[in-house]
Amino acid sequence: MTDYKQEQDMEIEALEAILMDDFKEIPSSESGLNTSNRCFQITICPQDDEADESNIPLVRLALIFSHTERYPDEPPLVSVKSLKAIPMGDLKVLKEKLDQEAEENLGMAMVYTLVGSAKEWLSERFSQDVEDDSNEEAEAAKDEIIVPHGEPVTVETFLAWREKFEAELALERAKLMPDSALAVTKEKRLTGRQWFESGRHSSKGAAPIAEGSEEDEEIIDFDDDDDFEDDEDDMLEHYLAESTEATN
Repeated sequence: MTDYKQEQDMEIEALEAILMDDFKEIPSSESGLNTSNRCFQITICPQDDEADESNIPLVRLALIFSHTERYPDEPPLVSVKSLKAIPMGDLKVLKEKLDQEAEENLGMAMVYTLVGSAKEWLSERFSQDVEDDSNEEAEAAKDEIIVPHGEPVTVETFLAWREKFEAELALERAKLMPDSALAVTKEKRLTGRQWFESGRHSSKGAAPIAEGSEEDEEIIDFDDDDDFEDDEDDMLEHYLAESTEATN
C-alpha cells in the first residue's frame, strides 16, 4: 500500500533544500485553492540570479500548490499568480500548460518538474517580447534616417554648371575693365593679375591716360587662362555647396 503522506513529506523536504528562500508555506486562506490542507508558494523568475538579466524584463511568478490526498497518483492543486509584470492572459496559458504536465507525470513527485517547466516558459515568453521590442526599435530607427533629395552630381551636370559659372565670372571681370581695354588687341592687354597689382582698379574713372605714353601699352587682359584658371576640386566643392543650398 502506498504511503502518500510519507511521499508528500519527502517531496516538501527536498523542495525546501533545493529552492531555499524561494519556497515557503502559506495559509490555505491566502492560497486561492479550495482546500484546508497545507499550502506552499514557490517564487519563480525567468532565469537564475547568476544569468545575464539584461535581455529579459524583470518578471516574477508565484506557483502555489497543495497535495491532494492521493498525490502523486492524482495531480496536486495548483494555481499561479503574478508577483510582478505578468499579464493575466499569460497566467491562464501557463496554468493550462502546468495542468497538462501534471496529468502526464502522475505516479511520481512532480512539483519540481512543474517549477522547471514554468521557469522555461517564462524565459521563452518574455525574451520573445524583448526581441519584438528590439525589432520595433530597429524599424523606427530606419524610419528616422533622412534620405537626401536633390539632383545627383554627375560629370555632365558639373560641366554644365562650370560653363555657366565661368561665363558669369567672365562677365563680372568685364565690368571691372575700362571701356578702352575692351577695344584693344590681346597682345597689348595687361593680364588680370597685373592690372589689379598695378592699383588701377582703384582709380577707375580717373583722367584718361595720354596717348603715346608707356602706360598705353599696358592694357588689361582678363581672358588670360593661366591667371584665372580655377582648381576643379575647389569648383566642385562650390558646386556641391550651391546644390545643397538650392535643395534646402
